[in-house]
Amino acid sequence: MGINKNTAAALLFFFCLSALTTMGQKNSDIQLANEYYTQGEYDKAVLLYDNLSKNYENIPLIHNNYFFLLLELEEFDKADKYIKRLTKKFPNNLYYRLDMGLIFRGRGNEEKADAYFRNIIHEIRKDVYRTRITADYFVNKQLPQYAVATFTAGRKALNNPYSYSLEMANIYRILNEKDQMVEEYLNYVSQNPSNLNYVKNTLQNLLAKPEELESLETLLYTKIQDDPNSEIYGELLIWVNLQQKNFYGAFLQARAIDRRLKSEGTRSINIGLIALDNNDYDNAIKIFTYVIRQYPDSYNYLLAKMYLIRSYEKRVRNTYPVDQREIRNLINDYNIFIAELGVTRNTLEALRNKALLHAFYLDEKDSAKIILQKIIDTPRANANIKAKSKLDLGDIYLLTEEPWESTLLYSQVEKSHKDESLGYEAKLRNAKLSYYKGEFQLAQEHLDILKEATTREIANDAMALSILIKDNIALDSSESAMREYASIDMMLFQNKINEALEAIAKMKETYTGHSLTDELLWLEADIQKKLGKFERAVELLQNIVDNYDYDILSDDAFFMIGEIYDRHLNQPDKAMEIYRDLLKTYPGSVYVAEARKRFRQLRGDFTEQDHSLVN
Repeated sequence: MGINKNTAAALLFFFCLSALTTMGQKNSDIQLANEYYTQGEYDKAVLLYDNLSKNYENIPLIHNNYFFLLLELEEFDKADKYIKRLTKKFPNNLYYRLDMGLIFRGRGNEEKADAYFRNIIHEIRKDVYRTRITADYFVNKQLPQYAVATFTAGRKALNNPYSYSLEMANIYRILNEKDQMVEEYLNYVSQNPSNLNYVKNTLQNLLAKPEELESLETLLYTKIQDDPNSEIYGELLIWVNLQQKNFYGAFLQARAIDRRLKSEGTRSINIGLIALDNNDYDNAIKIFTYVIRQYPDSYNYLLAKMYLIRSYEKRVRNTYPVDQREIRNLINDYNIFIAELGVTRNTLEALRNKALLHAFYLDEKDSAKIILQKIIDTPRANANIKAKSKLDLGDIYLLTEEPWESTLLYSQVEKSHKDESLGYEAKLRNAKLSYYKGEFQLAQEHLDILKEATTREIANDAMALSILIKDNIALDSSESAMREYASIDMMLFQNKINEALEAIAKMKETYTGHSLTDELLWLEADIQKKLGKFERAVELLQNIVDNYDYDILSDDAFFMIGEIYDRHLNQPDKAMEIYRDLLKTYPGSVYVAEARKRFRQLRGDFTEQDHSLVN
């Protein structure tokens, strides 16, 4: 007798409903077991997992938790039986096979576990995919030493010493074995040059200690000795020397690469500019001089010549007391350079630098105004050089005590270069102008915006000035002390040294014990240094170190003391002592890298002989 359609439909509905009910019950049991597991009620969880494990369809959903609980509860016989059942049902599942080794370890049979794991490693060593999943398994189970063994066996089987380099580097990173990690990153990048920046960024984050960078440097010299034509190792040597602020060492590598690639000194000029930006004038001068002599017929010759004059200029301006004859010589150098090339983008920059020498060092403000206005009026000048010249012209109007002209020019640049670094720089100068005039609220409004500036240097300067204002008017509703201090800052900007010293002396007497005292000491020390009175400067700085060690200027003062002994008093041993003490006393200071570099320079670490193999 046949089944009619209605009966068939009813049966189908019944079976589907039963299946859904069963599935729902199963999911409910899994969810409940997982909940017990999460809450640490392991005995209740295991009872549910025991029942669920009888159905192979549940295994992928419960295995990790269930197997962990069996080991955690030391139910090794049950775990052994469970895993053997799985490996028989799923013989190709590598994870279940590897789990058996964990049972051996759980029972304390390390030798058997080791032999078991190594047997699997040997078995799968020629299969790249299975090698990777085996190593991943060991990493996930916190057995990284077996992950290393897995990749090492795979590397030998493939007869390729560079296989799995990135994976190996990451494992050594977990193990905190820095030397092996670095070796593997170098293996990786030697085969994948396009990922050089990735490796640089990774190493920058991982190699925080100076000895780690020194170890990397030593390893790279070994590598480049074995492979002198490797551009990758050369680029990394440039990078590691820059991390240590060893600009001459970086230049030697750049010079070698320039020669091999016939790039006419391009990399060398880049290193020279980095040295110049970091106030390493002597090495900048060496680098630009080399490019001028080595590549006289190249485009880089003109750049190097301009940067060389700028390097001499910065060195003269930072050698105290400043020699006006040297300033005259620099102006003459600029005149020769401009006459040789005519009006170009580079000579306009030279003209601008020349104008600032006239204004700030020779008190020839009218000459400076004429030069800067000429740049602003030059049709061929680009917008940036015109904007910079406007900012400079605004500064000179401050020197001539015409602040309304200054703010007009600053505001023009703010408007024309909105949301650009030059626009932020203009806003910062307007903020400083308000600060000089004692208009602290207006200054603060500018500074609050600038603290979010994309240019880190501007943001830092804004933050520093903002903190200075807030800290010193909070307890002084009249703001009288802060106004006097800002007035002194203005005098120093205008190069009114004697007036500033008199005002500092008067203010220290009037506001004894005020929170600005250390700031006044700092200003006075800086003035004395610029006047060439280095011993007096050290006394003032030592006062900050001894009596204001809790303050933000403490490490600045400590570093400047070392710098004076180093560069002005010619006492290298004393300078080394100061730099060494700074590294111990202020390990988080922004001066740490520079102090370490100076210490190493004085110790004689950075010499051309040390890098002779790359010449």
